Amino acid sequence: MEVKIWSDVRCPFCYIGKRKFEAALEQFPEKDKVKITWKSFQLDPTLETRADMNSIDYFVEAKGVSKEQARQMFSGATQMAKEVGLDFNLEDSVLANSFRAHKLIQMAKSEGLGDEIEEALFKAHFEDAKNIDNPEVLVEIAASIGMDAVEVKQMLESDDFDYEVKQDEMEARNIGVTGVPFFVFNDRYAVSGAQPTEAFLQTLEKAMNDKQ
Repeated sequence: MEVKIWSDVRCPFCYIGKRKFEAALEQFPEKDKVKITWKSFQLDPTLETRADMNSIDYFVEAKGVSKEQARQMFSGATQMAKEVGLDFNLEDSVLANSFRAHKLIQMAKSEGLGDEIEEALFKAHFEDAKNIDNPEVLVEIAASIGMDAVEVKQMLESDDFDYEVKQDEMEARNIGVTGVPFFVFNDRYAVSGAQPTEAFLQTLEKAMNDKQ
């Protein structure tokens, strides 16, 4: 059984959803038969990376809310993250376009390291406040999961894997995905958002039963 997950590494609910899905998978007796395919989706392709600006200040500027309101909204996501064992540092997270990170995800997928790179990028962005649009940071993250630093640097300087990122996004548009995380089970059942673990478990069971 295949589960495709459309996700953006700068989306907090994608990281939370990943944890909830993983918890469901742990409870699923046939988890060894599940293949996970990560798919690229940029929530804001036009976003300009601003290493001098944190996400709170950007939110205040973009949404026209007060800093206090922004902090309250962020604290809700931080609390949700805590419930699944994540320690978010949203206030310091760097405002960064995620296209280069998605290129790295596509390269890692081609080497069988899709899960590892997703986890490493999420952690870098949400917990370690690293700039996920900085090629040096991306090379360092890639090397930490066993990828070749020289090859990753060359890829980031080229248009390699640009096509694969855009293909994933086109596939998402074709099936009507407008937000992430978005999980598709065996091209048949969909779960949208960071749903409770039980919802993922039920969908895994349903999709597996249909297949048998």
